[in-house]
Amino acid sequence: MTDILVVGGGGHAKVLISVLRSMPIYRVRGYIALEDAGPLLGVPFLGNDSILEELSQKRPQPAAALGVGQLDRGEKREAIRTKLDRLGFPMPAIVSPSAILRDDVEVGDGTFVGDGVVVNPSSRVGKCCILNTRAVVEHDCSIGDLVHIAPGATLGGGVAVGDRSLIGLGANVLNQVSIVGRTIVGAGATVVRDIVEPGVYVGCPARKLR
Repeated sequence: MTDILVVGGGGHAKVLISVLRSMPIYRVRGYIALEDAGPLLGVPFLGNDSILEELSQKRPQPAAALGVGQLDRGEKREAIRTKLDRLGFPMPAIVSPSAILRDDVEVGDGTFVGDGVVVNPSSRVGKCCILNTRAVVEHDCSIGDLVHIAPGATLGGGVAVGDRSLIGLGANVLNQVSIVGRTIVGAGATVVRDIVEPGVYVGCPARKLR
């Protein structure tokens, strides 16, 4: 059994803790956050980011799971990932037992795959992504690092999503569409053509808001 720390103390950290508890290979030792919110689903608060260096020296070294959500372009998650990398924490991919990953799927380190997610054959998912509850990633998709596919969003076959993008709740991306990095697709939007300029896109068909 591997000891693991959850870095983050909000809603996404709760989801992550719940999934980790359903995986017998992990033992959640505690969470790290800016403030002590008391036990999080029974998991103790260990301290703020300043304790990470001390914890990194423990032997055997615990793993770390990125429990900060992403409702923007991932700047906060990127900063935390950089610090965890520098301190040498292993960051395994966390895949819910109820997720379905089909043949020839690759999932990068630090990525979270939530309950009911489906990733179909020959898709590639980068590092430190969030594939949230019941998201669907069809065959032959390519997802960059620090991408959040929100609950209920669907990527058609052959979709490419660049680094640090957010595909919002219930959004749809049609087959073979490419989305440049640092793009936010709003909740319920439908992307029908390539997005080549970063920005916020909403509506059906999705158009640039800003």
